[in-house]
Amino acid sequence: MKPKLRLLIVLPDGRIHKMKFPGLHRSFREAPLTATTLAGLVPSHLNYTIRIADESIQKIPFNEPFDLVAISLITGTAHRGYEIAKHFKQKGSTVVLGGVHVTLCTDEARQHADVAIPGFAENTWPQFLSDFAENKHQSFYKSDGGNQKMAVQPRRDLQRNLGYNIPNVISATRGCKGICDFCAVSAAKFGWATRDIATVIDEIKQINSKRFVFNDVSMGEDMEYFIQLLKALTPLNKKWGGLVSTKVFNHPDIYKYLKESGCSYLLIGFESINSLSLQSIKKGFNKFTEYQNIIYGLRKINVVLMGTFIFGFDEDDKYVFDNTIDFINEYKIDIPRYAIYTPFPGTDSHNRFKEQNRLLHTYWPHYDTQHVVFNPLQMSAQQLNDGFIYAYKKTFKVTSSLKRTMASGINFPITFAGNLAYNIYIKRLVAEKNRILFPDKG
Repeated sequence: MKPKLRLLIVLPDGRIHKMKFPGLHRSFREAPLTATTLAGLVPSHLNYTIRIADESIQKIPFNEPFDLVAISLITGTAHRGYEIAKHFKQKGSTVVLGGVHVTLCTDEARQHADVAIPGFAENTWPQFLSDFAENKHQSFYKSDGGNQKMAVQPRRDLQRNLGYNIPNVISATRGCKGICDFCAVSAAKFGWATRDIATVIDEIKQINSKRFVFNDVSMGEDMEYFIQLLKALTPLNKKWGGLVSTKVFNHPDIYKYLKESGCSYLLIGFESINSLSLQSIKKGFNKFTEYQNIIYGLRKINVVLMGTFIFGFDEDDKYVFDNTIDFINEYKIDIPRYAIYTPFPGTDSHNRFKEQNRLLHTYWPHYDTQHVVFNPLQMSAQQLNDGFIYAYKKTFKVTSSLKRTMASGINFPITFAGNLAYNIYIKRLVAEKNRILFPDKG
């Protein structure tokens, strides 16, 4: 009998939205499904032992031997992923790279890998593993498209739950129908797919927890499917959260279905309070005039709202920071979150900025929505960075957070704690040196 093949699946550290405590790193976010799903896709008849390491919350076992190391990359973790790949290649491991960044920058990624697998993994990953076990693998596996119906249950038994605010994560849909000009999902052409609702519900029932979250990019792209999913969730008597766009609130009964299904929090990408900005990024379906109704509607059914806003659009000037803060405080958004407009590779915004010679660099670790990587139109890069930090500091002052979160009623302990977490996160932003990398003019 052949000896077991040792497989390590790695998610490099994304460095954002987490806190460090002695002996413990804790992510503000939900547990990612990437590594556990890849583990679930390993054919059972193959002789693999599997380890998972999410560097955001745990150490990578650099000194242990592995036959195969698979690293999944987003753009912000690409350079770190290449470092990890180099280490394990030098130790004799075969290294395979995949993920969104590999899909968008395939030629670059292939320079750092023994094997590159862009695109969906349902077919190519198991095929590669089978080929590797027979010592006949190729250096490149190109997906012919995904099949959401083939999605397997993640290997949650391999996940280190302690490091995540929300360890129990489910996927019902994949991709997005949107064409936002900064979004890597649309640039990667992942399309749109839904899972069988009965399969989703069965997976939720197997989770031994009252609470879980959907990691879908935009759950309500197919409203008929979304409403049917909400109806199916209702009898479970569980609490859930997820991401939706403002489009779902056009449905006349959406608040009723959300409440009955056990929705406890939603993340919504408001992005801007400027209608011209929303149109310019191809997100014109966001109507600033409707934000107030959405905020109040969710508060009436006790759903915690995490509203996200982006700074750095071409229409933004130096007043955008205070104007956005004032809006958030006036309408008392439970947990605001800020990002800097980031032109990910392959997106319309990246191509436009490159053509206009406005990109500062392609140092991927700064392509994480927390750093300025281009020259804005109506302010300097430094002003955008300073305004971003100013907005975070002013919004999450303890007194400001207290006033705003008192409006969340029975959810006050949750929303205030969430605000305090960001208050701690800000200290890392402020302490970071060289937040802007300017091109060498020499």
